Amino acid sequence: MIFEVFRLNGRLLVAADDLVSGLGLSSARWQVLWAIDIAGIPQPVAHLARSMGLNRQGVQRIVNELASEGLIAFSENPNHLRAKLVTMTEQGRKAYAAADRLRRPWLAALAEGLSGPDLDAALRVMAMLRQRLE
Repeated sequence: MIFEVFRLNGRLLVAADDLVSGLGLSSARWQVLWAIDIAGIPQPVAHLARSMGLNRQGVQRIVNELASEGLIAFSENPNHLRAKLVTMTEQGRKAYAAADRLRRPWLAALAEGLSGPDLDAALRVMAMLRQRLE
């Protein structure tokens, strides 16, 4: 099962790269924008990385690229002098919204023919395995 998850992850990343490439995004950049969006409030890179299950250094590299392209911005963190808070700029929100418009039909096509109970069971198993690894 773990090997199948690795294979699925690889295929998802390739498919997501293809889906958002016309927007100037990659699956990695899209994931970081997603993490910023669902956080609801500005977060430091370390918190974003933790929420994504990734290491801080990898997320920092992507955040720096997004910042250099004007998709995200940094602001002062009142709780930490060096760990800046990350927010999406207007340009970043537009790019994320465009990716989200592509995401909905893509996910609907992927889920076609799968039952709600099957998807719920798969999600529960994946969440339990992730929690055990954490």
